[in-house]
Amino acid sequence: MQDQTINRKQPFWKRVVWLIIIYTLSVLSLAVVAFLFRMMMTAAGMKSH
Repeated sequence: MQDQTINRKQPFWKRVVWLIIIYTLSVLSLAVVAFLFRMMMTAAGMKSH
């Protein structure tokens, strides 16, 4: 229960910054995974023309 009271004491802009950081990192990690899959598929001979 103490965690909720701690989060409420943080300013709104700090929570927004954390949201943006988490969103950006998740999008970047998805891009890395997609790039790795594309490299593996290209190595296996599957190319888009």
